[in-house]
Amino acid sequence: MPSDSDLRTILTSVKTIALVGWSPKPDRPSHRVAAFLAARGYRVIPVNPGQAGQQALGETVVASLAEAGPVDMVDIFRRSEEAGVVIDEAIATGARVVWTQLGVVDEAAAARARTAGLQVVMDRCPAIEIPRLGL
Repeated sequence: MPSDSDLRTILTSVKTIALVGWSPKPDRPSHRVAAFLAARGYRVIPVNPGQAGQQALGETVVASLAEAGPVDMVDIFRRSEEAGVVIDEAIATGARVVWTQLGVVDEAAAARARTAGLQVVMDRCPAIEIPRLGL
């Protein structure tokens, strides 16, 4: 697990976040976290193939991570068994950080990401960590 210092560095250095699994429904955690991050000044690119082409958070929702363009961090709102594919896409697209949400863990994919030079945060939420760290 990354230290608080590592989390601070990640959260203060990333600018563009692809949020995979974004939902247009305001009551869904992915929607609330995306809105929170956007309100904190991050550029958040929603990724959801079923919603592609819509506007959200001042961005066009894209169908895939590859369509998001260059991003610093990939925030994953997918089940653990689906996270590995997204992490592999994050590696392929050149992201610097992969972050999986609460309850989402894939140690094998995390190891692949670390080997490729990415920072990995699993089973955490940036919308919880930012206030906790006083950022």
